[in-house]
Amino acid sequence: CDDFGGDPVFYQVTKDRLHLYADFGLTFVKLGEDAFVPLRDFSLDGAANKPFRLVLNRFAKSGATFRIVPPEGVPALLPELREVSDEWLRSKGASEKGFSLGFFDPGSLGRFPVAVVEEGGRITAFASVWPGPGGEELSVDLMRFRASAQKNVMEAIFLQLMLWGKGQGDARFDLGMGPLSGLEISAVAPAWARLGHFLYQQGEPFYNFQGLRAYKDKFHPVWEPRYLAYPGGLALARILADVSALVAGGYRRIFR
Repeated sequence: CDDFGGDPVFYQVTKDRLHLYADFGLTFVKLGEDAFVPLRDFSLDGAANKPFRLVLNRFAKSGATFRIVPPEGVPALLPELREVSDEWLRSKGASEKGFSLGFFDPGSLGRFPVAVVEEGGRITAFASVWPGPGGEELSVDLMRFRASAQKNVMEAIFLQLMLWGKGQGDARFDLGMGPLSGLEISAVAPAWARLGHFLYQQGEPFYNFQGLRAYKDKFHPVWEPRYLAYPGGLALARILADVSALVAGGYRRIFR
């Protein structure tokens, strides 16, 4: 970075690694929190989990089926998966993202299992599955569904994957980030924390910050903080704009 006039920036740093970056003189800002469901304790039993049972019961009664396609079986499904993905993008009026968000890449999809939901003989929803090493963690990357898919289809996929992961001994399921959630406001809070808290409270027209947090809270997760490590100084605004452009696919797409 120094040779090319850039700034070293580390994205979504975990709290237990902050000291490594601090030793190099970097400073931190909180990006939000990541949600994890401990799978050893995950269950559909009990009153608190009745909504999960209802979702899966409706799923079963609808005639929809769920299966995990191994990596070697994914290439044959790519044309249909592309069809589902393109329909999803059109319905959302969205373009593909990148960097920290999943996007449709045939080469990447073919390297991992894919969870698919089929209704009436065709795929109506899918999610690419990332099994972590040693059964430490299970997560999903790209998630897409058709407009005709049954209601709560992605919730059903999450629940099915949690049950599948628990059955094969995975320790936890990663639900992903809640951007800007968990930012603490105090008399000594830095400007970024204050701005981030304001965006989380008032920025729904740009991004569904609170809705995303509430959706993931349904699964009773453990929330862990995630940070951005950077050299400090006045470069933060530019760095955040650069990261946003990486995710959006260009500066013009940040607010589209």
